Amino acid sequence: MNNSEDKIIRVEGFDYGFDSFACKECEGKCCVGESGYIWVTSEEIKKISEFLKLNENEFRQNYLNKVKYKFSIKEVLIGGSYECIFFDDKEKKCQIYEVRPKQCKTFPFWDYFKTHEKEVREECPGIV
Repeated sequence: MNNSEDKIIRVEGFDYGFDSFACKECEGKCCVGESGYIWVTSEEIKKISEFLKLNENEFRQNYLNKVKYKFSIKEVLIGGSYECIFFDDKEKKCQIYEVRPKQCKTFPFWDYFKTHEKEVREECPGIV
């Protein structure tokens, strides 16, 4: 196995791998695009609130949308594209990367992409 092979992440049940080093050049394609939900758990809300030095109620009011009984991180519409509210458009990086939700950490290995591999290949330059 050569060095480039060592960097490839593979997850059982997926027909592709992921080179996380591609994130450095990607400029956040997984953080922008069509509108969607970025679900957060109670534990994640607590961690992100602490990271931002906000109380949880203030964080919920300013950064989350309530969808039935769950919470999703707000998005902003910029130039016809939706962006996660924590995506720094100038720096092209996540402002809460250290405490980002599990949904963000597990991208591109979402069950949806098991049957929509072409879509994730178009979105993510790290797919191999």
